[in-house]
This record gives sequence, structure tokens and C-alpha cells, in this order.
Amino acid sequence: MEIRRTDRPVTQVEADWLIVPVLESAELSSSLAGLDQALGGIVTRLKSLGDLTGKLASTLPLRGVTGIGASRILFIGLGTEADLTIARLDKALMTAARAVSDKKETRVAIVVPSESTGAVSHADFVTSATTCGMVGSLGQDLFRAERGRHPFAGLQVVAAGTAELDGAVERGRIIGQAINLTRDLVNRPPQEITPMGFAKRAQIVANDYGLRVEVLEQPRLEQERMRSMLAVSQGSTEPPCMVIVEHDGGGPNAPRLALVGKGVTFDSGGLSLKPTDGMLTMKCDMAGAATVLGAMTAIARLKLPVNVVGYMGLVENMPGGSAFKLGDILTARNGVTIEVLNTDAEGRLVLADVLSYAVDHGVDRIVDLATLTGACVVALGEDVSGAFTNDQPWCDTLLAAAKASGEDVWQLPMWDSYEDLIKGDVGDIKNTGGRWGGAITAARFLKHFVADKPWVHLDIAGPAFASSNKPHREAGATGHMVKTLVELARRFGT
Repeated sequence: MEIRRTDRPVTQVEADWLIVPVLESAELSSSLAGLDQALGGIVTRLKSLGDLTGKLASTLPLRGVTGIGASRILFIGLGTEADLTIARLDKALMTAARAVSDKKETRVAIVVPSESTGAVSHADFVTSATTCGMVGSLGQDLFRAERGRHPFAGLQVVAAGTAELDGAVERGRIIGQAINLTRDLVNRPPQEITPMGFAKRAQIVANDYGLRVEVLEQPRLEQERMRSMLAVSQGSTEPPCMVIVEHDGGGPNAPRLALVGKGVTFDSGGLSLKPTDGMLTMKCDMAGAATVLGAMTAIARLKLPVNVVGYMGLVENMPGGSAFKLGDILTARNGVTIEVLNTDAEGRLVLADVLSYAVDHGVDRIVDLATLTGACVVALGEDVSGAFTNDQPWCDTLLAAAKASGEDVWQLPMWDSYEDLIKGDVGDIKNTGGRWGGAITAARFLKHFVADKPWVHLDIAGPAFASSNKPHREAGATGHMVKTLVELARRFGT
């Protein structure tokens, strides 16, 4: 996709679709006033008829227009200026991009208002327009002969301003490509994205973007005493691995941020076998690892002055004859013994060893991401991630990064009383605390493997993979939390 900024008058921009954001206001912005004049007063008439309301994510298409450079216009509502946030802006612009991406070779221009847009800066509006144009026009129908969505042939961001806005376009392009990388990895079928299939893709993108990369295959994992992670992979013919990618932008003495991703490339549940309906989307159980890889590419390409290491633990969980069993006692890398009560509570077993490895290799702060529990989806719904922490200031930093990025995260408690639910009878801890408070007991389990490092666990089971299409969102992988991780790294480096 060719992407560029233009400061030509809106009426002179040539495109198949001109996307024009509209605030919920009685006043016409300068862009709308110029269009109104060029189109013979049609904007004023539409507003007087109540068709052009500006309500959030409302759309109004005009086809076959004359008198301007574009052949079609799509008005997209932004809601009120007082309520406009990055999250609401993204929802509107994603809705617009999805609405006009049904044909091949479409050239699109998105107008950035020159007037104030509330709490959203001019540069952030440009970045959002670029990212949403890239993400909203790409579908999950990777293998359909007749695709329902087509990436734009060209995207113009219509914004008058200085060269700073060109940087905002480039940032939007990089973030959009990172989100789409994450989505692509999650959407691809599990026979392609095996642990080693993921690793090969990671090596390619790492080499493309200047990241150091290392793949620890099974013999090395055995040397590293990663017995909890290895147990999960026993029932599969696909060998496990751990991918490590590094961005050293902060210098040798700067602190190191670890991003840790769960990468169960397919989760059958193991011997605690899932029913068919529960297994249908389990190619998405590596979304944590895919999110880490996507974020790492953006961090490297943006040349953020920070040291960040991405750790991705990759396994298949299958019910083969060698599969680990209920009642097994696993000894994790840090010596903690784990009583297996459910082989479908496997993601925490993978993360246990990967987190311990990161701690032993001297990272200073940790964030892990995992499609870990259905309980978190029950608690927070499909659109919100759960956050858990052992260090409130570090969690506050992440929550602020998420808010600035327009991604919804809600912190859940980590009170000591939950520890009793995972206390082992035979081993130190059990790998499940039962039905109640399942997202929290899973987080309490992970806390045993981060030592005293400031740590945040993100349960992304709900928003990482959408169950259905919405006007602003494609079904399938979403790339949720890529933007937040990049913003968190930026703040970590300041």
C-alpha cells in the first residue's frame, strides 16, 4: 500500500473514496464548508435533514459526486468534541476503512480536520488515520478465492502541517504493519504456524528489522531445565522452542524490559480434551507470542531508545500417547514443583519457565501477555484485557500507556487469600485453583516465577480474537495490545 501525506485542498484530492470525519456539532468545519461550497450546498442540506449527524461511527456515503477530485465521499461521525478520545477515534476510522475496502485497487484519502479535535492532537489524528487505514482494509479471509476485504491500493492522509506530520504518518504505518503482522500470525492455520513455523517467521522479520534473534530448540530447553514447558509439548509430534528477540536501543547500562508471550500454537486441551466448539479457535492460543513479536518489530523500526527483549514460549498441547497426565508433578526451571490437575491449564506452565528464564537473564521489568483464561472473558467480556501485578507503580505505567493507546485494560486484585486456592497437596502449587476466580488464581500461579521483579500479567483471552464481525472490527485476530506495548516501551525509555 502506498501511503503519503498531502496538504492539497480537500476538494482537489483525487481518490475513489474521500473519508471526511464529522463532529457532532451544528457548526461546519473549514473542510466541510469547502466541500459544501464545491458540492452546491449538499452538506448543509444533509445536516438540516438530519442525515449527517456526526454521531460516533455513523456513516453516510455519497457516490458519483462531481465538482471535486474524489468520486465518492464517506462521512464518518466522531461524536462530540468533548468526548473524543483515541479509542473513539480509532473506532470511527476503523469503521470507515472497513466500509470502503470491499473492492480491489481502491484509492482512499482520509481528511484530518485542521480545527481542534478535543483531547486528540493533530499528530495523533494523523497516526490513527494511517494505522486504521491499514488495519481496517485487511481481512482474515486469507485463503478465500473471493475475498470480502481488500487492502487499499493507495492511502492519502490529507493534513496541512509541518514535517512532524510526515513522522506521524510513518509511525502510523509502522504500527499498522506491526498489528497486521500479529493478526496474520494468529489467523493463519495451525498446520502452518507450528512452534518452528512461528520461529521461522520470527527469524525473517527479525532480520528484516534489525532485531537480534535466537531460537532455543528442544535440546537447549532441556539444558535450561524448562521442564514445565516441555511437559506441555510431550503429546505433540511438533517440537517446542523458545524465540528470543532483542532491541538494544538504550545502551549497555540501561534497564531492560521483558515482553513475554504465551505461544501455544494449537491447544486441544491435552488429555483434558476440549469439546469441538471450545477447540475451533484454538489456533489463537499463541496470540500473546504474536503480539510480542509484532510489538518488537515496531519498537525496532521506531528506533526507540530503550532495551527490550521479547521472549516467546512455543508449544503444541496435544493428547498423544506421551502427553503429560493429571497428577503429574512438574519441576519448573526455578525449582517450584507443580501438581497437574488439568492439562488444559497449560499456558501458565509454559509461561512459568519463560518468565523464570527472563528473570535469570537480568531483565528489570516484565510484562507477559497470554490468552490464558476463559474466566477473564466471563469477568470482563470480549473487549477488555485483565491486568494483574506485584508492583502497583509499574501497573499504573502500563494502564496509562493503554489509555493513551485507546486499548481497554482493567486491573483485577491479587490478594493473598487467592493463594490458598492454588496451594498444592503433593507439590508446591497446583496448576488450577478451581472454578472461582480463575483469572486471578492463574495470575497468582505466575507470580511464583517472577521473583521480585516488577511484573504485570495481561490476560488477553477476550480481545485478542474476535468471535464476530462488527462495523469497526474484523472477526478473527485483532492485534490488541500491540499499540500499548509500543507506548509502554516508549515511556520506559524516557
